[in-house]
Amino acid sequence: MFQSLLQEEVLQFGQLKKFEAGVVILHESSYIKAIPLVRKGSLRVMRTDAAGHELLLYYISAGESCIMSFLGGLHNETSKVKAVVEEDAEILFIPVEKASEWVKKFPEWSDFIFRLYHKRFEELLTAVNAIAFQKLDSRLLQLLKQKSDLYKSKKLSITHQQLADELGTAREAVSRVIKQMENEGLVKLARNKITIL
Repeated sequence: MFQSLLQEEVLQFGQLKKFEAGVVILHESSYIKAIPLVRKGSLRVMRTDAAGHELLLYYISAGESCIMSFLGGLHNETSKVKAVVEEDAEILFIPVEKASEWVKKFPEWSDFIFRLYHKRFEELLTAVNAIAFQKLDSRLLQLLKQKSDLYKSKKLSITHQQLADELGTAREAVSRVIKQMENEGLVKLARNKITIL
């Protein structure tokens, strides 16, 4: 991923931890002391409202980091997002002070951060556009395709409630739309499983 000098420092100062799916590694309103760099698995990043409803913002895959954590940590601000392990993960936690130092020291680290920022900004624009301009069926199909790409499989083990939580809508609405999608031949349903056709 990085050239040798930066790679040496990443391995020297980073702290490697393993997490199972479902573990929250970053809570909203908590201070950020380390930047997560995903080595294996993936994370789901979301916003939560006062009533506890969640909205998926984007996924972080292997080889990526959370730009929101980087910016929050850099400015000693609390987190504006929640990060949950989507699939079992190995995460290298980089101390904030090192991540900041590397911006000046290693051009490839700065390039990595800017590319991440660009990618996440585009994903956030897609999420905003979906909420503002797309019907639930389009948003649901888009989410299923995202998950299919993430897991590299057309068969997804997921409940209607999980989909509803990530879309920030009611389970009944998701169930109704997904049944309609099955009738149209877009998906095949089984208990807690959805296959994209």
